[in-house]
Amino acid sequence: MIWSLFKITVFVGFVAVMAFGAAYVIDVGGEVRVSLGAQEFSLTPLAGMISIVILLMVGWIAFRLAGLLVAMLRFFNGDETALSRYFDRNRERKGFEALADGLMALASGEGRVAMAKAAKAEKLLARPELTLLLSAQAAEQSGETRRAQDYYKRLLSDDRTRFVGVQGILKQKLAEGDTTTALKLAEKAFALRPRHEGTQDVLFSLQSKSSDWKGARETLAAKLKARALPKDVHTRRDAVLALADAREKIEAGNIDAGAQAAYEANHLSPDLVPAAVLAAEMHMLNNAPKPAIKLLKKAWTASPHPDLAAAFADLEPDETAAERRKRFAPLLKIKPEHTETRLLAAELAIVDEEFPAARKALGDLAETAPDVRVLTMMAAIERGEGSPDQVVRGWLTKALSASRGAQWICSNCKHIHPVWQPVCENCESFDTLSWETAPQDTSPANAPANMLPLIVGALEDLSSSDKEETEKASSAEDLEEMADAMSEDMDGILGDPHTVPAETQTKH
Repeated sequence: MIWSLFKITVFVGFVAVMAFGAAYVIDVGGEVRVSLGAQEFSLTPLAGMISIVILLMVGWIAFRLAGLLVAMLRFFNGDETALSRYFDRNRERKGFEALADGLMALASGEGRVAMAKAAKAEKLLARPELTLLLSAQAAEQSGETRRAQDYYKRLLSDDRTRFVGVQGILKQKLAEGDTTTALKLAEKAFALRPRHEGTQDVLFSLQSKSSDWKGARETLAAKLKARALPKDVHTRRDAVLALADAREKIEAGNIDAGAQAAYEANHLSPDLVPAAVLAAEMHMLNNAPKPAIKLLKKAWTASPHPDLAAAFADLEPDETAAERRKRFAPLLKIKPEHTETRLLAAELAIVDEEFPAARKALGDLAETAPDVRVLTMMAAIERGEGSPDQVVRGWLTKALSASRGAQWICSNCKHIHPVWQPVCENCESFDTLSWETAPQDTSPANAPANMLPLIVGALEDLSSSDKEETEKASSAEDLEEMADAMSEDMDGILGDPHTVPAETQTKH
């Protein structure tokens, strides 16, 4: 309000001053003479002032027209001018409108509309770092993968968009199943942006699937450095990679390097059962039983496992049953209530003909956890104590349809593996195998292969015909026949109910 009043006052004052000046000039009188060559013009002072103002206005208009003419000449010559900037702003506005429409069409699932809008935006904006990406994604959505790949390849020519182009082609190769090319592209993307978490994950997955353990360990270290992975998870996965590398080197005949990798894997994760077993084997090759015993006990303390027991038995393969039972005594004192410890104690007692001790070690496992291994040991105990054949066959019949117990199961897809692997052979997930009981018995026909590992090993005494019959057994009669056959095999294993064959005592 005050500002408006001030402006009105100033305007009225200016008009008053001008009017006063004009009146003064008129009252002064006189004349203004203007000579142009031979001609002479006489003007009053007021007319002279008006003429001067008109001349100034004409001069200003002429100057602006000259400027406009020069600008037009420069415009047609291709130089940047105010006129060109006006058209550029107009074209840019239309281009960004087309780009926005294309993004909306892409989000709505209208791939072809998005491609058309992207082409219009590219023509108006000349900004390939914006329009090519939209065109590529729209082409992918429309199912035109080859065209999308061409767009991604064009993005490779610009440093600002090279990473995006590599990522786009990488995703296409993964969708096509071309893991070899995808691995190379992932390595290129990782070199461009080593701290990009998505690229790290894809590269690590491809490296682990292709058994590139060294490269996978480097990628894992980069993930830890970028703080994209907790330290404990990194240590565990690094141990798994070191173990896989050790196995590969040993299979290739590079025993020394494989042994070092096995020791490193066991050091990184002492509770990793396969690493402890392999490290113990390497120590025994170097005639160093004490470190092998130490690491096996440490692994058993973390998680009792039948593979650890078998490895511990391999330390003294020629000992008698009594000697083995005595040597295992310190191991059995570690976690004595654990199911695996009780099973191990029962197996050792059976081999040493201490059948009451074996029954005591099993306790109520036949009722609370009746898997193949427990029920088969109960059959062996009954046979060893001289029970009737019907009792032995009864336990073996139960064993044929019982759960196989704990196995290496992928936590991602629940696929069962006969031995531990760093990568699931079904879903190709890394480090997802855990020793647990399957929710449902999926393959009872293979159960005899895991019976009494310290007594009969892999049951080499079972004939192949028996195994084939096991796979075909489906009815109660078939199970009874299988029980009879297994009872006969048990006679071969244990011999007389009160006599254990000498060769059985040394098996593990």
